[in-house]
Amino acid sequence: MNATTATALDAAPVARPQPHPTRRFALLLRREFWEHKGGFLWAPVIAGAISLLLTAVFIVIAYVAASRLSGDEAIVLDDGTSMSINGLDLGALTSQMSAEDMQQLAAGIDMTMLMSSSWPFIALGFVVFFYCLGALYDERKDRSVLFWKSLPLSDSATVLSKVASATLVAPLIATLAAIGTMFAFLLMISIVVMFHGGDPLQLIWGPGSPLRLSAQLLAAIPVYALWALPTVGWLMLCSVWARSKPFLWALMVPVLAGVFVSMAGLMRLAALETSWFWTNIVARMLLSVVPITGADLARMGRTDFDTPGAVVELFSVAAMYANLATPQLWIGAVAGVLMIYVAIRLRRWRDDG
Repeated sequence: MNATTATALDAAPVARPQPHPTRRFALLLRREFWEHKGGFLWAPVIAGAISLLLTAVFIVIAYVAASRLSGDEAIVLDDGTSMSINGLDLGALTSQMSAEDMQQLAAGIDMTMLMSSSWPFIALGFVVFFYCLGALYDERKDRSVLFWKSLPLSDSATVLSKVASATLVAPLIATLAAIGTMFAFLLMISIVVMFHGGDPLQLIWGPGSPLRLSAQLLAAIPVYALWALPTVGWLMLCSVWARSKPFLWALMVPVLAGVFVSMAGLMRLAALETSWFWTNIVARMLLSVVPITGADLARMGRTDFDTPGAVVELFSVAAMYANLATPQLWIGAVAGVLMIYVAIRLRRWRDDG
């Protein structure tokens, strides 16, 4: 081999192996997480921490109020019985509780667990809404879309990674934050119970259903992903289409459409009430990122939360996946997929700032 041949071999380009599409998509998801870590991670965590802080404040207020009472003072209940405040012995009180009392206690514990864990889900609705609204607009505004288009990344993979981040990654993190908040809440209540001579396993962890509720919340994530698609698709479409003020476009178009339909009485032509348009069109376009479905709201209206096990059954896997039998979910999901497809097509040429 002469020097010329060796030089030619050295100058020949070396073919580098291309990453697998699955790994490339995982890297896109990681990019979305790190660019929006404040919303995806810290927003639900901080919301859960605020819930725990308020619980601690209420406990302190209760102790301060109790300390102002004399040792033999009592609270008289509606049925004429009285309960001592200072020196309360929960162990002695537990021994006098009937099976029905324990069932009522279980219902109360499940309800308080649900309320304490709801804060991260409230934050989730806001995070997903504004994330989708700026997902494709911000990269055009700061011109970073030109850099990302120079990489071997398709528009489909880029947009779908944002959709997956909004419908799967963010809900998973919020659910884990809610579960952590729920267990921290139970731990705080357990300390109070122990301080008053009670058994937390008997009064808190035994009657409550934290593990079952946790599993049910995790199992509900796929249902949320399908339910949120119409809002995610609409916001993505506004994000890639609007030259400025995507929030106003996303809000005003469905609202003005609802006003026009209401004033013109167009729903009467289909023998429907005007409220149908606001519920199934306007609300689905704007509020589906809130982690609760229309069927869930209807079940909550029929549920007696004082009934033992009502909270657990309300959010059971069977109840959650019963949403898959409703046409509202699938019609909205199809509409969301179509809007996401249009957003992918628009991203191929909308790179203006």
